[in-house]
This record gives sequence, C-alpha cells and structure tokens, in this order.
Amino acid sequence: MHRNTDTQSTSAEGQSTRLRLNSLKEFRSAGRGFWRDVPDRDWNDWHWQLKHRITTLEQLQRLMPTLTPEEYAGTQLANQKLALAITPYFFNLIDPADENCPIRRQVIPRIEETHTASWEMSDPCGEDSHSPVPGLVHRYPDRVLFLVTDRCAAYCRYCTRSRLVSNAAGYDFHPEFDKQIAYIEQHPEVRDVLLSGGDPLLFSDTRLEQLLRRLRAIPHVEFLRIGTRIPIFLPQRITPELCTMLKQFHPLFLSIHTNHPRELTTEVRAGLGRLAEAGIPLGNQSVLLKYVNDDVTVMQALVQKLLLCRVKPYYLYQCDLITGSAHLRANVRTGLEIMEHLRGHTTGYGVPTYVIDAPGGGGKVPVSPEYVLSRNRDRVVLRNYEGKVFEYIEGATDAPAYKVSENFDTPKVLAPPPGLGRC
Repeated sequence: MHRNTDTQSTSAEGQSTRLRLNSLKEFRSAGRGFWRDVPDRDWNDWHWQLKHRITTLEQLQRLMPTLTPEEYAGTQLANQKLALAITPYFFNLIDPADENCPIRRQVIPRIEETHTASWEMSDPCGEDSHSPVPGLVHRYPDRVLFLVTDRCAAYCRYCTRSRLVSNAAGYDFHPEFDKQIAYIEQHPEVRDVLLSGGDPLLFSDTRLEQLLRRLRAIPHVEFLRIGTRIPIFLPQRITPELCTMLKQFHPLFLSIHTNHPRELTTEVRAGLGRLAEAGIPLGNQSVLLKYVNDDVTVMQALVQKLLLCRVKPYYLYQCDLITGSAHLRANVRTGLEIMEHLRGHTTGYGVPTYVIDAPGGGGKVPVSPEYVLSRNRDRVVLRNYEGKVFEYIEGATDAPAYKVSENFDTPKVLAPPPGLGRC
C-alpha cells in the first residue's frame, strides 16, 4: 500500500510539472498596463518607448507602490553605479505582488547592489586589459569585441559592464570607430567581429548600416555578429526596415539575451520571426540567476520556447563576479543540475553550453556534468542521461589486434559494373 501511494505521488508530481512547463511555454502579450490609453502609433514606436522609460524613483514608486524597503533604498542609490531604465513595454511583465518576480529581479535595483565581496570585480572578464584601442577587446586570437555605445534600452542589474554602461559610475566611455576599424584592418587574423556595448540596435538604421558597411569592406572579416537585448526589452525596434537593412550584410549573426520564458511574449516572437525571415541566424545567451531561472522546469520551458521562436539556445553563463551581484548569483552546482536535466530530456538543439567566463580575462570555460566515468587506451566507460553505464571499446592504438598470416591471399577488389555508383 505504501509503494502504491509513492507511485501515485510521483505521478501527481509529474503531472504538476508538465502543467507548469506548458503554462510557462504559452505566448502571451505584454499588454498595455498603465499605458492602455496610449495610441497604437505611439505604443508601437520604439522612439516613444525609449522616451517614456521609467528612470526615477518617483516614477517607479507611482507605478509600483509595492516596492520593498530593499528596492526603495537600492533605487535611491542606483544612479551612482548603474542607471535605472525600464521600457514601458517590459515593465508590464513585472508582477507587482511578487517580490521575487523573475522580471522584477532583473531590472529593479536593490540595496544589495552596494554590497561588495572581496572576490568581486568591476571588470570580471578582464576586458580593459585586453583593449588595444578604446572600445575594442581582442581576447581571442581570431575575433574581437567591438563596443559601440554605453547605452541600453533597459539596464540589467547584474550587467558585466556595469562599470561602463549608462555612465552612472563616470567611466566616460567614448568609442573611436576610426581607430577600432583601423586596428581590425591591420590584423588579418581577425575574421569575426562582435558588435556590442551597450546595445548596437539603439543606433538608427542609417548609422548602424554605415558601421556594418565599413566592417564588411574589410577583406579578412568573414562574418559579423550583433549582441543585443533590444528584441526582448524593445521588440518595437525590430521593424521590417531594420531587417531589410541587416540582410545586406550576410553572413550576419544575432545573439539575443533572454533569461526567463515570460520574456518571450507574442510581441517578441513576432520581432524574432522578422529577423529569422531575413535569414539572420539567431542564438540566445542566458545568465543563471537566483530567483529567475535557477529551476530546471523554468530553464526547460525557456529553451523549448526559444526553439519555437527559431532561436538556438547558445550559452548559459554562470553569473560573472561583478561587484554587487551576490544576491543574484546562483551556484555552479545548480547550473550542473539544470544541464543534467536538459540533456536527454529536451531536443539537442535546445541544450546550451554552460560556461564560466574565467575571472580576470581567462575566456569562456565550458562546464558540464561528468558523463565519462573512466577511460584508458582500450575503452571509455560512459554514463547516459538516465544514469545507465556503457562501454565504448577502442582497442589498443599502438599495435594491431591480430597478425595477418604469411600465406594469406589478399582478395582482389572487383570494379563495379558500368553505371553503378558507389555508396
């Protein structure tokens, strides 16, 4: 009887998980919320969205009177480190009744941002130490990071470049495109240029086109990439005109940044669809965050929902050791458990690479559960996603497994009949 009760309990838990997964995967509109009376022509204009961002404590408190003491104090001090900015569209995704709302945690400041541990860094990826000219990072042999601006549509509270973006900390970032492009021209090993910032899609179509054209004119640059969170924060920016302009510069890849399935609304799906129809390969980069996506069902829903938007889950980042981010950092053990759950339980295309950007500029280091249990020159012992163990036999590589007899007659290979192709 006890065993039957356990079976029923397990079945009920499984059904509950499936229901939750399906609910998270539903596409919903962000809606209008407080801006329900705004005309369509304004609401769907990305310039209007930028102009009406929430940027002050007074605005935030009026729109969300449920601010906690930690959020109130954090917002008071926000502009001393990383500015507050939330588009009206994205604000509508916040649950004002839930302090741990996964959208709220990402964009509303908290007083914990002022707490700094001794191991945290203002430049955890060591970008400044790999910057030969202002605004260009050359950390990997064949590719460069081209920083174009210090502005974003909204500001993530865990931002790796919080020292730079929004200029709240007085970094005084001034990219010099001529010097950045000249450096690339002088280094033929650079075949890949990633535009980031800040967010490159805040540029006008004309200005972005001019920059892409200059980079595409460099013979040894094979392809271009754009890193952006605009399709998530500001899907109104993904206009047909923008997509038509971008498709001139193939091969051009675009990496978006999504952390929770709720961010993938009907508006976002439509914008990503326009980019995909323009032939632009889309990848997603997520950051593992406490109270946001440190949950196997949430992450499974996210990667499956991304595939429905024609986006390949690319990286899952362990949150960098950026100053003031401890309250948002999930631990590596949780990340490994999530990866263990995804492997074999969802489409292979939906499994990102879990990486730690080695502190101080060591680059991305893949981290994964242990599937190779042991190995020697003859065999590899493997474990699959179910925990079952298998042997893969290789045989010794320094000597043949058998000797050919001296009187062995080598058979002749017959030519195939005329007209019969080879397999």
